[in-house]
Amino acid sequence: MKPMSASEHTVPIALVSQLVRLAKRWQVDAAELLTEVGISEKALEDPLERIPVATMCKLLDLARTLTAEPGLGYYLGLQTRATLYGFLGFAFLSASTVRDALNLSIHFAPIFSTALSVDLRVEGRVASLSFEERADFGSVRDIVLISTIVGAREMGRATTGRDTGGSADFAFPEPDYHARFAHLALYSRFDQPVNRIQFDAAVLDFAIVTGDPVALLLARRQCERELDQLGFRTAFADRVRRLVAGDHDFDSLDQIAAHLDLSPRTVRRRLAAEGVSFSALVDQGRRDKALRLVRSSRLSIEDVARQLGYTTASSFVRAFHRWTGKTPLQYRRGVGS
Repeated sequence: MKPMSASEHTVPIALVSQLVRLAKRWQVDAAELLTEVGISEKALEDPLERIPVATMCKLLDLARTLTAEPGLGYYLGLQTRATLYGFLGFAFLSASTVRDALNLSIHFAPIFSTALSVDLRVEGRVASLSFEERADFGSVRDIVLISTIVGAREMGRATTGRDTGGSADFAFPEPDYHARFAHLALYSRFDQPVNRIQFDAAVLDFAIVTGDPVALLLARRQCERELDQLGFRTAFADRVRRLVAGDHDFDSLDQIAAHLDLSPRTVRRRLAAEGVSFSALVDQGRRDKALRLVRSSRLSIEDVARQLGYTTASSFVRAFHRWTGKTPLQYRRGVGS
């Protein structure tokens, strides 16, 4: 397997195998799905193979058409198992608690894909696991996010043997088909600013029934190797970028440094060692946060500008055009179409 650049969004071919198995329920065979995108059935046998996210999106769109099932994301989510994630799933299964498992998942998430980043926050008795979109999933955005969030809940139930409860927020309008699946999924709200699961923070201390410290050590070592093989060497920079792009309202080096329990000088030094400047990360973080907020039709462009710290909507519109080549309204219409 050739090393992939950290800037390229890919996913393991295991996701294709999962989709092929699911599509058979509607008498759709593998050839009907795979021929369209140029993937051979033989390729599914290589556990190290990866495909571009854009190709996976084409497959999901085609699968929805061939099965005539708009709610494909719920089916994919409900059949998700930790083994789908390879050694990352092995690490999850080997952790001692849900908290440890989630922290491992966040740290090693790029092994699976960079198209979604994950962040865990705890505020009092409420914990939230947020999924930030770093790729444009187009017409299958609902499938990707629903399958991810429903799948995370299924993994929690399967690995703890307990109902982890909670609710789900999605940053897109409620699909017409949702009512058919409401009884199978978490209580859901749509058209929210973020994609996330919220749950009782006590769940973080639930034991993973398959926890094994020796197996965990082996899994961590393999995950570290995969990070190196895939070319991800900017873990600290990516962590800083996620803080800037998140809902923490961090907008200065001092605030970031205090949150990380480091000095501002140390933060600058570690970023410089990775070839990244703090100002560049702030710009990237604002862009990512802007894309997330603009996707939500609940917020006016003026509201988004204020949340991002712009004094006028026009200055925000100029910055957004620099990032995307579109105005915020043009981008919003494109996402919603």
